Amino acid sequence: MNSTPEEIRRRYEELAAPTLAAPRMALMAGYVQHGQTTTLEHVAAVAYLSLALVRTLGIRCDERALVRGALLHDYYLYDWHDHNAAPDAWHGFTHPRHALRNAEADFPDLTPLERDIIAHHMFPLVPSPPRHVEALVVSLVDKACSTVEVFARRPWATTSEGGTAC
Repeated sequence: MNSTPEEIRRRYEELAAPTLAAPRMALMAGYVQHGQTTTLEHVAAVAYLSLALVRTLGIRCDERALVRGALLHDYYLYDWHDHNAAPDAWHGFTHPRHALRNAEADFPDLTPLERDIIAHHMFPLVPSPPRHVEALVVSLVDKACSTVEVFARRPWATTSEGGTAC
């Protein structure tokens, strides 16, 4: 199912809109993820690039769950750099659990597939592997995005022309 960049963007916007409209999603714009990238920018990049990857490679999957799970994979809603705000000192190992708890509270219709994406995106740091192709894709794309964010200054920031800076 190869798609043009415009088709991928339209499909992403269609799938992402309901999740991005949830009241607490905007809180993620106030937290820094890696470098100068906000958590909201990070999850949006992971969701968009996960969709682009499966469409480009023709991987058949549940695109709705892929995008929604990717948008919620870091829905932990705290500043992990502030040890007084974080619930524990083991963010890298425990944040999938915090993200899943918040997602379950705010999205009561979360599917088992979306739960898998959120809970297992830190594999292999957290030794429980993804159970579905969608969760594996998000886990891999998350690592690629995180690497870019550490080395590039706001790679997903929107330019004045409406595109991304990267």
